[in-house]
Amino acid sequence: MSSAIATTRFSVLDRSRVRQGHSGPEALRDTVALARLAEELGYHRFWVSEHHGVPGVAGSAPAVLAAAVASATSRIRVGTGGVMLPNHRPLVVAEQFGVLESLFPGRIDMGLGRSVGFTDGIRRALGHDKEDARDFAGQLRELLGWFDGSQDAYPQVHARPAEGLRVPAFVLATGRGARTAAEAGLPLVIAAVRGEEALLRTVEEYRSAFRPSGLSASPYVMLSGTVAVAATGAEARRMLLSEAWSTAYSRTRGVFPALVPAEEIARMPMGGRERALFEEALRGHVSGTEEEVAARLEKLLERSGADEYLVTTSTYDREALTGSYRRLARVAGLAGHQDGAGGQAR
Repeated sequence: MSSAIATTRFSVLDRSRVRQGHSGPEALRDTVALARLAEELGYHRFWVSEHHGVPGVAGSAPAVLAAAVASATSRIRVGTGGVMLPNHRPLVVAEQFGVLESLFPGRIDMGLGRSVGFTDGIRRALGHDKEDARDFAGQLRELLGWFDGSQDAYPQVHARPAEGLRVPAFVLATGRGARTAAEAGLPLVIAAVRGEEALLRTVEEYRSAFRPSGLSASPYVMLSGTVAVAATGAEARRMLLSEAWSTAYSRTRGVFPALVPAEEIARMPMGGRERALFEEALRGHVSGTEEEVAARLEKLLERSGADEYLVTTSTYDREALTGSYRRLARVAGLAGHQDGAGGQAR
């Protein structure tokens, strides 16, 4: 097995995607089932996400879902990719993760992002707006301060049971996210799709600006992206169609829909703009046979020097999805390399 893949951790982010003809509760149960499989296959972490008021995504309460995932597994690290900090008071986030770490010691990760609600209506319902994302760095400092006792905005207030606990924190790179991660001395999670050169520049800037902290002594880079592995390249590309169509639909209609079967998408009429967005959404992913995926990942991991790859694949066909994760586990050699993976982040 090639060296870059052999020294890289592989993890899973599942967004609890709703499938046409199925319900949100089913999607959440599918997420828990996938977490069990990820643990069985040897993936390092299993993360869940935060989306509000989105028809095609059931994961709206990541701390609650992370608790369910941790309860259903025994070894794999569990966390969020991520909690959108502008939507919450930092004290509440600290309390939630303090409870999680107390119940599942040594297994909890706190992935943090700066996005706000998908639409104006959702943002109003959450009691926030786009301006709340402007002070993400300040919100992050306050959150970390609740854990180490350094926050001084609220004298004599303590986050119970978070204070004194050590929960690894990760910053999702949107906007200034990479710079914020570097200045806070935290691991970086960055999307590995479309624009590889820009990705590599951002990673290098993060490493150059990184300031060691009590949570991370050195830079740690986690690439995030779709990986689809199948018996043929055509089958792997077919897996990408459902998510690509949902993305194009959302950008033309303002609603992110449930996943539909690939064969239905092939029959759908698309306008010029929707077709262009659909084709764009199909690009930049890692897909193909095991050999093709191994070659693509090896190149990307070698160029970026990433410590970890967080796989975020979504498709209508759950059998194809679980088969892809099984094939990727073989590509990555997960059964034998996890203990030797490099980097500071746990």
